Amino acid sequence: MIAVVQRVKGASCSVNEEVISRTGDGLLILVGVGSNDTINDANKLAEKCVYLRCFDDGNGKMNFSLMDINGECMVISQVTLLADTSRGRRPDFSKASPPDCANELYRNFVDALKRFDIKVKEGIFGAHMQIALVNDGPVTLIVES
Repeated sequence: MIAVVQRVKGASCSVNEEVISRTGDGLLILVGVGSNDTINDANKLAEKCVYLRCFDDGNGKMNFSLMDINGECMVISQVTLLADTSRGRRPDFSKASPPDCANELYRNFVDALKRFDIKVKEGIFGAHMQIALVNDGPVTLIVES
Protein backbone atom coordinates (compact mmCIF):
# COMPACT_ATOMS: atom_id res chain seq x y z
CA MET A 1 0.00 0.00 0.00
CA ILE A 2 1.06 3.52 -0.65
CA ALA A 3 -0.14 6.79 0.82
CA VAL A 4 0.40 10.42 -0.01
CA VAL A 5 0.13 12.16 3.35
CA GLN A 6 -0.46 15.89 3.48
CA ARG A 7 -0.35 17.99 6.63
CA VAL A 8 -3.45 20.18 6.47
CA LYS A 9 -5.17 23.00 8.27
CA GLY A 10 -8.39 21.54 6.92
CA ALA A 11 -9.80 19.42 4.11
CA SER A 12 -13.17 18.60 2.65
CA CYS A 13 -14.54 15.99 0.27
CA SER A 14 -17.45 16.67 -2.07
CA VAL A 15 -19.46 14.35 -4.28
CA ASN A 16 -21.94 15.78 -6.79
CA GLU A 17 -21.16 19.28 -5.47
CA GLU A 18 -22.23 18.31 -1.93
CA VAL A 19 -19.70 18.27 0.92
CA ILE A 20 -19.85 14.81 2.46
CA SER A 21 -17.01 15.14 4.97
CA ARG A 22 -14.79 17.81 6.45
CA THR A 23 -11.81 17.81 8.78
CA GLY A 24 -9.69 20.33 10.68
CA ASP A 25 -5.99 20.30 11.59
CA GLY A 26 -4.38 16.99 10.80
CA LEU A 27 -3.70 14.83 7.78
CA LEU A 28 -5.22 14.20 4.39
CA ILE A 29 -4.26 10.65 3.44
CA LEU A 30 -4.62 9.54 -0.18
CA VAL A 31 -4.36 5.73 -0.27
CA GLY A 32 -3.54 3.40 -3.14
CA VAL A 33 -3.95 -0.38 -2.84
CA GLY A 34 -1.69 -2.65 -4.86
CA SER A 35 -2.51 -6.13 -6.14
CA ASN A 36 -0.11 -7.77 -3.64
CA ASP A 37 -1.19 -5.81 -0.57
CA THR A 38 -2.55 -7.52 2.55
CA ILE A 39 -4.37 -6.69 5.78
CA ASN A 40 -0.96 -6.58 7.44
CA ASP A 41 0.06 -3.83 4.99
CA ALA A 42 -3.09 -1.86 5.85
CA ASN A 43 -2.39 -2.10 9.58
CA LYS A 44 1.28 -1.22 9.16
CA LEU A 45 0.51 1.79 6.96
CA ALA A 46 -2.11 3.08 9.41
CA GLU A 47 0.38 2.92 12.28
CA LYS A 48 3.03 4.70 10.21
CA CYS A 49 0.59 7.48 9.34
CA VAL A 50 -0.64 8.19 12.88
CA TYR A 51 2.88 8.18 14.33
CA LEU A 52 4.55 10.04 11.44
CA ARG A 53 6.33 13.00 12.99
CA CYS A 54 5.34 15.72 10.53
CA PHE A 55 3.95 18.42 12.83
CA ASP A 56 6.06 21.27 14.23
CA ASP A 57 7.04 21.26 17.89
CA GLY A 58 7.11 25.06 18.22
CA ASN A 59 10.81 25.21 17.43
CA GLY A 60 10.40 24.56 13.73
CA LYS A 61 11.22 20.85 14.04
CA MET A 62 8.89 18.09 12.90
CA ASN A 63 8.70 16.24 16.20
CA PHE A 64 4.98 15.74 16.70
CA SER A 65 2.67 13.12 15.22
CA LEU A 66 -1.07 13.13 14.59
CA MET A 67 -1.44 11.41 17.96
CA ASP A 68 0.61 14.11 19.70
CA ILE A 69 -1.49 16.99 18.37
CA ASN A 70 -4.82 15.15 18.78
CA GLY A 71 -5.45 15.81 15.10
CA GLU A 72 -7.99 14.52 12.64
CA CYS A 73 -7.52 12.79 9.34
CA MET A 74 -9.38 12.37 6.09
CA VAL A 75 -8.80 9.23 4.03
CA ILE A 76 -9.42 9.13 0.29
CA SER A 77 -8.96 6.03 -1.86
CA GLN A 78 -6.90 6.91 -4.92
CA VAL A 79 -6.12 4.18 -7.44
CA THR A 80 -4.09 6.62 -9.54
CA LEU A 81 -1.26 6.34 -7.01
CA LEU A 82 -0.58 2.89 -8.48
CA ALA A 83 -0.36 4.15 -12.07
CA ASP A 84 2.71 3.19 -14.08
CA THR A 85 3.59 6.10 -16.37
CA SER A 86 6.99 4.82 -17.47
CA ARG A 87 5.86 4.02 -21.01
CA GLY A 88 3.50 5.68 -23.40
CA ARG A 89 1.05 8.42 -22.56
CA ARG A 90 -1.73 6.48 -20.91
CA PRO A 91 -1.29 5.38 -17.27
CA ASP A 92 -1.19 1.61 -16.74
CA PHE A 93 -3.09 0.42 -13.67
CA SER A 94 -2.10 -3.26 -13.81
CA LYS A 95 -0.32 -2.97 -10.43
CA ALA A 96 -3.51 -1.81 -8.72
CA SER A 97 -5.73 -4.18 -6.78
CA PRO A 98 -9.13 -5.06 -8.32
CA PRO A 99 -11.90 -2.84 -6.90
CA ASP A 100 -13.44 -5.44 -4.56
CA CYS A 101 -10.11 -6.33 -2.94
CA ALA A 102 -9.01 -2.69 -2.88
CA ASN A 103 -12.21 -1.64 -1.12
CA GLU A 104 -11.75 -4.35 1.51
CA LEU A 105 -8.17 -3.22 2.25
CA TYR A 106 -9.20 0.44 2.17
CA ARG A 107 -11.88 -0.35 4.79
CA ASN A 108 -9.25 -2.22 6.82
CA PHE A 109 -6.95 0.81 6.67
CA VAL A 110 -9.73 3.15 7.87
CA ASP A 111 -10.67 0.74 10.68
CA ALA A 112 -7.01 0.46 11.72
CA LEU A 113 -6.78 4.27 11.96
CA LYS A 114 -9.94 4.39 14.09
CA ARG A 115 -8.41 1.92 16.55
CA PHE A 116 -5.95 4.69 17.47
CA ASP A 117 -8.94 6.68 18.76
CA ILE A 118 -8.54 9.56 16.32
CA LYS A 119 -11.25 11.30 14.30
CA VAL A 120 -11.31 9.74 10.83
CA LYS A 121 -13.34 11.17 7.98
CA GLU A 122 -13.48 9.66 4.51
CA GLY A 123 -14.61 9.96 0.96
CA ILE A 124 -16.65 7.37 -0.93
CA PHE A 125 -14.69 4.50 -2.39
CA GLY A 126 -14.84 4.55 -6.18
CA ALA A 127 -16.79 7.81 -6.41
CA HIS A 128 -15.78 10.83 -8.44
CA MET A 129 -14.78 13.24 -5.66
CA GLN A 130 -13.53 16.78 -5.34
CA ILE A 131 -11.02 17.28 -2.54
CA ALA A 132 -10.32 20.74 -1.14
CA LEU A 133 -7.48 21.30 1.29
CA VAL A 134 -5.24 23.86 2.88
CA ASN A 135 -1.82 22.20 2.84
CA ASP A 136 0.13 23.38 5.89
CA GLY A 137 3.78 24.02 5.17
CA PRO A 138 3.35 22.68 2.55
CA VAL A 139 4.17 19.23 3.88
CA THR A 140 3.51 16.29 1.56
CA LEU A 141 5.08 12.89 2.20
CA ILE A 142 4.93 9.50 0.52
CA VAL A 143 4.52 6.62 2.96
CA GLU A 144 4.63 2.93 2.04
CA SER A 145 3.72 -0.13 4.09
